[in-house]
Amino acid sequence: MTSLYKGVLILGSATPSLESYYLAQTGKYVLLEMKNRIDKKPMPHIVPVDMREELHFGNRKILSRSLQKLLQETLARKEQSIIMLNRRGYATFVMCRSCGEVIHCPKCDLPMVYHREQYLACHRCDITQPVPKQCPKCSSKMIKFFGSGTEKLEQELEELYPDARVIRLDRDTTKRKMAHIDILHAFRDRKYDILLGTQMVAKGHDIPNVTAVGIISADSVLHLPNFRSPERCFALITQTAGRAGRGVKQGEVIIQSYNPQHYAVQYGIKQDYSGFYEAELPLRKENFYPPFAQLIQLMVQNKEEEIAYKRAKEIKQLFNAEFTSNNDYQLLGPAPAIIAKLNDIYRFVILLKGKDMRPLQDFLKRHKLHIEDGISINVNPF
Repeated sequence: MTSLYKGVLILGSATPSLESYYLAQTGKYVLLEMKNRIDKKPMPHIVPVDMREELHFGNRKILSRSLQKLLQETLARKEQSIIMLNRRGYATFVMCRSCGEVIHCPKCDLPMVYHREQYLACHRCDITQPVPKQCPKCSSKMIKFFGSGTEKLEQELEELYPDARVIRLDRDTTKRKMAHIDILHAFRDRKYDILLGTQMVAKGHDIPNVTAVGIISADSVLHLPNFRSPERCFALITQTAGRAGRGVKQGEVIIQSYNPQHYAVQYGIKQDYSGFYEAELPLRKENFYPPFAQLIQLMVQNKEEEIAYKRAKEIKQLFNAEFTSNNDYQLLGPAPAIIAKLNDIYRFVILLKGKDMRPLQDFLKRHKLHIEDGISINVNPF
């Protein structure tokens, strides 16, 4: 489009993708940097908290002692706080303590999430069901809720700060059209003291009276089986921390983590994108991931698990027959998708990696995989 209209395309981000920054470093993009905030306002002061130590000292709450103190001081000054916890619901899964059975969605095979209104919900297909009174596997009544979501944290905030006005911003509170805009406007107008939410609270909000930010379980995204997990962790920390101190006063940020030594967390604390880039790039190169490779993800799906897996293995054999002697092209899988069963459909993933995209595309067309029922194709998937 830029060549058709002779226009200039500007990509802007505090946390650009590694691929974009690499293209800028290699001269394919022009890099323009803004090293300071508007009016040269100071960056927030960021303090990491190791939640393993909190547990050692007997604190079993979601909020660390440091974050509790920061919120109390912020409330006393009549200033506002934002807290980000990237898990909604009250408990992240429900388990039988007798046999260890976890209650799963019958259609998606994902753990169902308990909500304070006394129901279980699948956060992928949105079906709901009552909380079982006994285990469906062993009939035990020893059902327990594990993990912490935004609803549980909201309850903890209300107990710790009974006079504080808390509002929650997540998918459950924004089902009504434009509800998220109403919530943000009410918070901006100082009708609430604490804004609690998922990553919806992390990006783009410029609220001058927010001087404190808490990031809960900052490193949880690192446990996802995705090569971009460190990049997402760094971006989430950087973007959420950036909500603090956008007015006259410097912001204070508490980052809670169980793995504060990880380089993505460390560079996020320092707000050092260049440092993160230099640490991450060699790992991408060693494992043949972007920006050093192009990717095509194939999702093979069928109502019968064996049929889906068999077809995925057949595609792997076709690929190996054509590319085995070429180190510039690789295949990973087949493996169950992160959500292995969705709406009663079994899913297996194959990842094609290549130095150039064209041979991969030609392979798909030659075997008519791009038009085959039961196969979805995602080029350079995010």
